[in-house]
Amino acid sequence: MNAILILEQSLNGLQFGLMLFLLAAGLTLVFGIMDMINLAHGSLYMIGAYMVATFSQATGSFWLGLGLGVLATVVVGVLLECTILRRLYHRDHLSQVMGTFAILLMSNEVVRIIWGAQPLMLNPPAALAGPVELMSGFSYPAYRLLIIGVGLLVALLLWLLVTRTRFGMQVRAGAANREMATAMGANVRRLFTLVFALGAALCAVAGGMLGPLLAVQVGMGESILILAFVVIVIGGIGSIRGALLGALLVGVVDTAGRTLVPLLFEKTMGPDVAANAGPAVASILIYVLMAAVLFYKPQGLFPAHD
Repeated sequence: MNAILILEQSLNGLQFGLMLFLLAAGLTLVFGIMDMINLAHGSLYMIGAYMVATFSQATGSFWLGLGLGVLATVVVGVLLECTILRRLYHRDHLSQVMGTFAILLMSNEVVRIIWGAQPLMLNPPAALAGPVELMSGFSYPAYRLLIIGVGLLVALLLWLLVTRTRFGMQVRAGAANREMATAMGANVRRLFTLVFALGAALCAVAGGMLGPLLAVQVGMGESILILAFVVIVIGGIGSIRGALLGALLVGVVDTAGRTLVPLLFEKTMGPDVAANAGPAVASILIYVLMAAVLFYKPQGLFPAHD
């Protein structure tokens, strides 16, 4: 283990954490304002990645494909909210889980019918395909640096939107006390639709940016959806600030654990134990982190309902 390895894993964790934040931000707003458990959020991430890959292949431009893919996913998200999810707002959580889980399964099959079972190729921009030398003896992929920059920019814009605009004021009021926000004149139905559209756009950005690093395939939203729920539980339901901190914690712990735990086991217990037990132990570190946070802060680090 050396400084280069620690720096590289820190950047990988930052990059993964920021993409998790894009996914968790929309999810925590939907959960915090609408009091709705939306398992279909992972489907929007998958659909966004497919839309970006499809438009990128059709236009030959990653950036044009990303823009068109985000717009198309927003349209899908708004249609989903207006036609199906709106009917689940006043149901209990069990009904919401069952309803949105059904949407998730149907989305997988619809994607399989339209695009086929084989993963889609999504290449990064040619200008960002190589590494960038950050310091003597250490180079880092340019595309991963772009993801970090986009994640930080979107986080800043989202912070400005939530804290400096009338829409953000209504969102924070709705997350803190939905009945009071309604009594103060907020158009809750329109607010719900706008929040859902914003969440769908963030899902598409995350799916499109991670597409060149991960496979664009059926079911890709399910595994990352679990991590997104871990993030909002750690950060506090309905809190954008909590989602950002929780995403960075999960991203760094998950990324560093998968590299450092096998190395630690190899040095202390031998290569066989490291190969078998190392990945298993590393995969549960984020859940240990979640349990530790909930032990000291049962409502999460920055709950919106304090």
